[in-house]
Amino acid sequence: MIRFAVFGLACAAVLHVCLAPTQALPTVDVWDKAEHAVTWAALTLLGLLFWPSRPWRVAGFTLALGAAVEILQATMGLGRKGDAADLLADAAGVAAAAAAMGLFRRRRRGLGERG
Repeated sequence: MIRFAVFGLACAAVLHVCLAPTQALPTVDVWDKAEHAVTWAALTLLGLLFWPSRPWRVAGFTLALGAAVEILQATMGLGRKGDAADLLADAAGVAAAAAAMGLFRRRRRGLGERG
């Protein structure tokens, strides 16, 4: 139950930052696409740590969340704009986290077999 609460809070924090009016957010001097990729990689990695046996579900959920954010940004009119390139950056972050976790798990299994 704690996993759901922590992951839910992380999702809520991401949604707040992504959907708050632009003037309500602090200015960050990082490339927007990098911000998206890192945010979605972190969210996906958290989900994969909590549910390692469900990588496709975690990746699918976080990617769907990214798509929902872009749709909401395009339709809510609070100074935000939906952007397909942002969704691609989200997808890159999801893929990077999934690949990193897959490599970690394979490497860990390989070390266990040697011991």
